[in-house]
Amino acid sequence: MKVVLFCGGLGMRMREGMTSVPKPMNMIGDRPLLWHVMRYYAHFGHTDFILCLGYGANAVKDYFVHYDETQSNDFTLVAGGRNIEMHSTDITDWNITFIDTGLRSSIGERLMRVRHLVEHEEMFLANYADTLTDAPLEELVDRFRATPAAVASMLAVPPVSTHHVVDVGEDGVVSGVREVRNLMQYENGGYFAMRPGIFEVLREGEDMVPDAFARLVPERRLLAQQYHGFWRAADTFKDRVELEDMFHRGQCPWMVWDPLRNGGRVLAEPALTALAG
Repeated sequence: MKVVLFCGGLGMRMREGMTSVPKPMNMIGDRPLLWHVMRYYAHFGHTDFILCLGYGANAVKDYFVHYDETQSNDFTLVAGGRNIEMHSTDITDWNITFIDTGLRSSIGERLMRVRHLVEHEEMFLANYADTLTDAPLEELVDRFRATPAAVASMLAVPPVSTHHVVDVGEDGVVSGVREVRNLMQYENGGYFAMRPGIFEVLREGEDMVPDAFARLVPERRLLAQQYHGFWRAADTFKDRVELEDMFHRGQCPWMVWDPLRNGGRVLAEPALTALAG
C-alpha cells in the first residue's frame, strides 16, 4: 500500500535552538524523524513512499540519495576493508518518490498535487512526517477496510498537553481543576488511511483537516480510531529533546521494529476503538 508523507512544512515551532533543516530531518538518535516514521510503515510491509516536499526539499533528497546503511545496521568489513557485508538493511526494498508540492501549500493542497500517484489505488496511507506511535497499523488498516462506507480514517489520541483546565461558575468560584489529558476529547493523531473518494471533497486553497474532513462528517464517512498507547508529535524543540532522550535511554516504544529499544514488544498492547463520525 502506498504511503503519502507530508514533509514540506516550515516547522516554525521547532526552530528554537535548531538549525534551518526542515523539521522532519531533525535527528532522533542516528536517524531523522522522517526515517523513524518511514521505518514504522516499512515494519508492516508498506515500503512504497511518496514524499510531499516543500521547505528543505534538498535536505530530504540528499539524505536518501546518499543514504548510508552502516549508520543503523551491523556490518562486516571484508577483503581488507574493500567490501562491506551488511548483517541487515533498512531501505533496500523501499521505493521513494520525491514530489515538490510547494513551499507554503496546505496538507490538502499537497495531497492534491500527488493525486495522480494514488487515485487508482483501492486505498492508501498518509501521515505527517514528524509524528511517532506504536499503534498496531495492521488493525487500523483492517478496521478501515471493513468499513467500506468510510472515505478516511484517522488515529484519535487523548490530548498530550500538561496544562490544566479550570471549571468556573458565574460567581467566579472554581468548581473543578482537571488535566487537559483527562477530558473526554481526542486530538487528530494523523496515521490516516484513505480511499480515492477523498479527492471528491478536497478543494484548492483549503486544507484536508478540517475542511475536507468536515464534509465527510455529516455523511458518516469519517472513521476515528481511538488509541491510548504511545503517541507523540515532535512539534517543538522540547518535544524533539524528549524524544532524543528516550532514544538514548533505550525507551523507544515507536520503534516496533527493534525489540532492544521498544521493551521487547513487537506491537502495542492497548486496544483500538473505532468511532464513525
